[in-house]
Amino acid sequence: MAEKNIRLEVMQAIEPQVEGFMDSFLIPIEEIWQPSDFLPDSEKEGFLESVRELRGDSKELGYDFWVTMVADTITEEALPTYESWLMDVVGIDQHGENKTNGWAKWVRAWTAEENRHGDVLNKYLYLSGRVNMREVEITTQHLINDGFDIGTDRDPYKNFVYTTFQELATNISHKRVGQMAKKKGNTLLAKMCTIIAGDEMRHHLAYREFVKTIMGEDPSGMVLAFAEMMKKKIVMPAHFLRESGGTIGEAFENFSNCAQRLGVYTAQDYVDILRKLNTYWEMEKVRDLSETAEKARDYLVNLPDRLERIAERMKFPEDQYRFKWVEANGMV
Repeated sequence: MAEKNIRLEVMQAIEPQVEGFMDSFLIPIEEIWQPSDFLPDSEKEGFLESVRELRGDSKELGYDFWVTMVADTITEEALPTYESWLMDVVGIDQHGENKTNGWAKWVRAWTAEENRHGDVLNKYLYLSGRVNMREVEITTQHLINDGFDIGTDRDPYKNFVYTTFQELATNISHKRVGQMAKKKGNTLLAKMCTIIAGDEMRHHLAYREFVKTIMGEDPSGMVLAFAEMMKKKIVMPAHFLRESGGTIGEAFENFSNCAQRLGVYTAQDYVDILRKLNTYWEMEKVRDLSETAEKARDYLVNLPDRLERIAERMKFPEDQYRFKWVEANGMV
């Protein structure tokens, strides 16, 4: 049987479980937080005073911090790309009689939760007065226009490995940005970033469970997909990031150096995530594998130590690249 058909059969076999995954890992719309819960209320008399207070608190945050905030926001706002990509994955069908397909319902519900992240961060950036919003908006439009290629094609196994990894990486980034804001006394931004990080963790746990469930149905196929994704390296969803007048990917490399220098997301974090996934999916204990999958499993088990040695030798530029998004004047 063709590999593609096996994947479709597995996706169809576990589709009835998706409703339970949604109940476990998503929060009902009427109960979950909304951006307006954190931002100044424009209906109230004290709105302008609240904005002045927000702007005052924002002045304590440095240049690298704002670059990271902008890149995090742009990554969140490129959501249309991510939803359209996932809707095209084998087994996720939103058309005709399949419009009630559990996987398609998951993607829509996941997208709805994620949509609030870019919304609240964008509004905060706008009110803070610390960034060039037009440049930020140009970069966001470029990123959606350029799309992305995360190396998964339409393969559900590879896509779920990617989303499991990426949601935890995003959790780490938002959590650390929140911690930095808190240290500077910006409690509002700290709360925003922390609660976004919480959403990302729930989503990570869901995708992690998808992979575990598939492992029970098709262990060899899942292990091979996991190994192939790690051989390619998990790229960030904003890896095509560029500024106005720039080339695809140029801004992402400079942002990555900034994030590494600030300690928001590092090469060591990448290794730590892989170790956690190997542990949760019990890679050392997976049985009933084909000969090729056995070799792939051994590769995955040994990979964290290899990557850690590489991470220890990595060097990153100490000089700050000057982004068009953030004016350097007055920044530290």
